[in-house]
Amino acid sequence: MAPLRLRIEGRTFRDTNNREVTLRGINVAGDAKFPTTPNVPSNQPEHFYEGDNVSFINRPFSIDEAHVHFSRLKRWGYTLIRYIFTWEAVEHAGPGKYDEEWIQHTIHVLRLVRSYGFYVFMDPHQDVWSRFTGGSGAPMWTLYAVGLNPRSFPATQGAWVQNTYPNPSEYPKMIWATNYTRMACQMIFTMFFAGKEYVPKAIIDGKNIQDYLQDHFVGACRHLAQRIKEAGDLENDVVIGWESMNEPNKGLIGYQDISVIPPEQKLQKGPSPTAWQAILLASGRPCEMDTWDFGGLGPYKSGSTLVDPRGEMAWLPADHDDSKYGWKRDPGWKLGECIWAQHGLWDSSNDTLLKKDYFAKDPESGLKIDYEYFTNKWFMAYYRRHREAITNINRDAIMFCQPPVLEIPPSLKDTEDDDPNMVFAPHFYDGVTLMMKKWNRYWNVDVFGILRGKYLSPAFAIKIGETAIRNCLRDQLAAIRKEGIDYMGNHPCVFTEIGIPFDMDDKYAYRTGDYSSQSSAMDANHFALEGSGANGYTLWVYTVMNNHEWGDQWNGEDLSIFSLDDKPLPLSSNPNNSQDYKTPSTSTVSVDRSSPAFSESRSNNDSPVSPRNLKQNLSTPSLSSQRSDAPGELGNKPGYRAAQAYVRPSPIATVGKVTSYGFDLRNCTFTMALECEEATTEDAPTEIFLPEYHFPGDATEVEVTSGKWAISLDDADGGMIQRLRWWHDEGKQSLTAKGVKRKQNASLGQDEEAPPGYLEQCWQSGCDVM
Repeated sequence: MAPLRLRIEGRTFRDTNNREVTLRGINVAGDAKFPTTPNVPSNQPEHFYEGDNVSFINRPFSIDEAHVHFSRLKRWGYTLIRYIFTWEAVEHAGPGKYDEEWIQHTIHVLRLVRSYGFYVFMDPHQDVWSRFTGGSGAPMWTLYAVGLNPRSFPATQGAWVQNTYPNPSEYPKMIWATNYTRMACQMIFTMFFAGKEYVPKAIIDGKNIQDYLQDHFVGACRHLAQRIKEAGDLENDVVIGWESMNEPNKGLIGYQDISVIPPEQKLQKGPSPTAWQAILLASGRPCEMDTWDFGGLGPYKSGSTLVDPRGEMAWLPADHDDSKYGWKRDPGWKLGECIWAQHGLWDSSNDTLLKKDYFAKDPESGLKIDYEYFTNKWFMAYYRRHREAITNINRDAIMFCQPPVLEIPPSLKDTEDDDPNMVFAPHFYDGVTLMMKKWNRYWNVDVFGILRGKYLSPAFAIKIGETAIRNCLRDQLAAIRKEGIDYMGNHPCVFTEIGIPFDMDDKYAYRTGDYSSQSSAMDANHFALEGSGANGYTLWVYTVMNNHEWGDQWNGEDLSIFSLDDKPLPLSSNPNNSQDYKTPSTSTVSVDRSSPAFSESRSNNDSPVSPRNLKQNLSTPSLSSQRSDAPGELGNKPGYRAAQAYVRPSPIATVGKVTSYGFDLRNCTFTMALECEEATTEDAPTEIFLPEYHFPGDATEVEVTSGKWAISLDDADGGMIQRLRWWHDEGKQSLTAKGVKRKQNASLGQDEEAPPGYLEQCWQSGCDVM
């Protein structure tokens, strides 16, 4: 049997040459959240409820366009793709009805991925359950299966959905995430994870709703995995693994008192009902509730409002035709009535709450439930089912385990679930930047530290100054990684989502071309990733249809590193004069380690690569794209979209073990340290991605502690990238590469000397906040 292209060894990834692999990845693509036919991004109300008759073919993109996108991502140095797909894409037509045409399109796209050398893991993506509850993921028929009428969500505020918002362009930013604490999601996630305990009357086709939903979701993933296996040339070589459900949520499980907002509910925005008020609203009762907004120090109460559904209910009516999808609902589950009233939670005849602590304890054990308890019991029960379904088809599949976001991971260390082929796959976003859509370089907050009780008062979690903010982000990611090791065991850590909003400061960059805030935020996030000790990441997100007007075309988000209305980063650091490009450099050191020249490197220009033959030999298609029809004030100042910050050097494959690496953007300096027991071989050196925008030709200086190095442009794996190859001795080794230092973040056409680096600024100003 041929060796696996990528395997796990303890806490690291290894290639076939036993080099440590650092995974630098991207989520592809944000457009996969909504169908192509009809094309219904979240800002379009037309055809929204036609959820049974949709197609996701040509998501993430068409076969004809695939080469353009993969070439671009390869040129930007990415090696890993988190391949986004939704349950809806697979099984939208009804239970057990799989879209084989979409599956074949997916297999075709994955075969094209193969020619570019990417590693891929599959992401069965969801956000707040479904498009019809304000997010993405599950098919529309799942809402009817649980007894809900999605057409009544606007009146009952069962979910805030941009497609049905009176004016989609005014949909409040980031309010979609509050759907996790609104009625529809609270109910569905409770059913999905713990229906047998909390809704025993919810029986459909002879199964409790928990098993019915999980069987179909896991079954859709299993079916796709089987088709990938049958393709014959994708399993392990391209598709190296699968992730569990994206951002799982406990619903109402563990609520100690549904009549109050639980203290752990940190996000509130807009009308903010308690779980009890949400149940009343779903039954058509009016409720007065607090309203919240998000300010510089987090959510704050802004007032109160009366929400009156005027008798409209979110439950399916009693006379609903339940035969459309072929299931048989148990007579004990009555439509037209609140499912929680049917279980004695409240008396719908007089609106009296009877069991406010209904979800507080585990009905089986009687133990009090917190998020950690939920994760270890109900999330892990689902995860085992998901893992078994995938590994029964591909026993070598790497399982990316994603517990609930920012919650304590499951206690797997030294248990049967301590799978050596598992990866800890957390998510992290700088919440202040994400919610405010502003890079605040003056202060930020150690959110993870607050969640883990690190501070006596939240005031102590405030970090002042950009250096302290960057260090705080790094330390949060490092703490998350360490927590994964402590609870889950010795496994690699890959942050499968992290990113920034690009529409900061009321889209100032789109009017001016000045992406300074975005570049600073993006650089800070990458600084954190590089310093955290994680084994890799997949940045959120690459969206094919992104434009300045509608962003990612989904709930007002605008996190895509690519936009139709911006220019791609040029290959040269001086895009106005490509003739200034110089040939890559090499050291002139003997491979013979007994030679006196072994540890000496100096530049020469013997490489035959030139701008002329580079263009002739470039096998990838054009990286330009057609501009969108964004309004003039948002589209007439294209910039590089902070690409200087995310197109950055990174280890690809390291002989031995990476001990540290990082890129100082302002000083254009990359540093790396490693330890190895044996010297490199001629055919398997340490390899580093070195983007020619930052490190052009003979303008690059390299210093190494031993060995020889060479910089070259090559089109291995179908996309031309610049690599630094380093043949070094055993022991502790280090490398420093210096490129072209210049002003970052300015609008196009400006190119000035860079300001001092962060540490240098700190010294100059006498700042002592670190």
